[in-house]
Amino acid sequence: MSTNPRLPSLKLLLGFEAAARLGNYTRAADELCVSPSAISHQIAQLEQQIGQALFRRKGRGVELTIAGQLLHATVLRSIEIMRGGLTRIETYADAGLVTLVCPAPVAHGWLQPRLERLRALLPALCPIVTVDESARFVDQLDIDIAITHQPLRQRDVVDRAFLADARFVVATPALAAALAAVPRGEHPGHARMLGLEADLTDEHVAPFVRARLGDFARAAIYDDPRLLLDAALRGRGIALVSSLLAADAVAHGGLCVLDGYGSLEQDPLWIARAESGVRSELVLAVYEHLCAMGDSIRIAGAGSSGAAPAA
Repeated sequence: MSTNPRLPSLKLLLGFEAAARLGNYTRAADELCVSPSAISHQIAQLEQQIGQALFRRKGRGVELTIAGQLLHATVLRSIEIMRGGLTRIETYADAGLVTLVCPAPVAHGWLQPRLERLRALLPALCPIVTVDESARFVDQLDIDIAITHQPLRQRDVVDRAFLADARFVVATPALAAALAAVPRGEHPGHARMLGLEADLTDEHVAPFVRARLGDFARAAIYDDPRLLLDAALRGRGIALVSSLLAADAVAHGGLCVLDGYGSLEQDPLWIARAESGVRSELVLAVYEHLCAMGDSIRIAGAGSSGAAPAA
């Protein structure tokens, strides 16, 4: 048996799919605007190429054999994938769309609050925001702008350092006030710690957690920073969070940065776009506005060491 069988033509597979779905060669022919004999010929050709019967007669129609059922399921999946791809390509006919990939915590805490400002500056903009960090290729039909933890270093891509990040210990204003009323050494008796699973083993973060929060009993451990932030906002304990993730919550008073716990600097994030052949002027405008927003944070935060970045 061949390990690399020749793929049937799309015409044969579409004829087969219609006959399988409708259970009748004549109805399949009507749907595809061909003659019933053409459908019959296509099925015979497909069966000859595959080497197995795909249909058996049933009354005035046909039904699938076991081999036909397996092939039909495969063909249906393939058709849906093609339809999805065509739909995605079609969306790019809208000149207002700009696709931006961003780590989920940054999208949640930093980017999302700024989208309305971008829309006000660029009324035609309809952003497509994805947190699928595997989609890292900046080109005309995939990703327009990428915010990443490391520079992409792709040919014909412009990379620049974008946002500084740090970790701060935060709590709700009520919990922060309660802790401020007692000496620092007594804090573990008045609150518990919320943690991020990855932080417990990270060679950069884990020593900080042990040194600053090691005396606290653990209230919960999460594998998603957004869940950690939500738990902190619900007052379930103190938490070490990314300043970018918590920026909006701190700016609107949902969380406070606790004094006396210090901060842990993180590697900066990077922003990238295609160097040439950018899909639209709007992509360039979004990129420049985002860079300006990142620069404004660096200017506002110059020389400061104890506050989360401004929203």
